[in-house]
Amino acid sequence: MFDIGFSELVVIALVALVVLGPERLPKAARLAGLWVRRARAHWYAVKSELEQELAADELRRSLRDTKDALRETGESLRDAQPQPPPPTPASTHAPSTDDSDGERRD
Repeated sequence: MFDIGFSELVVIALVALVVLGPERLPKAARLAGLWVRRARAHWYAVKSELEQELAADELRRSLRDTKDALRETGESLRDAQPQPPPPTPASTHAPSTDDSDGERRD
């Protein structure tokens, strides 16, 4: 995170020892550690929440793409299906004739 080497940490510790003194330095170190832990926990919580939101957005996008693909497939299947012939009107029963002279025979 920070590019601090061992020599810089030693300098910071010596300055803190001179400024705070040996009595208050342990208490200040504990307080600094507490704040660092709190900041790190807060950072991880925000990072986790952001990752969850991004995952949820990706899932929504994937579902929407799948829904669109299914709709397109359904439309192409409907278009490719042969159209059924139109229904024919019910035919009337014509009387039967036995010869060409037009006499009816029942």
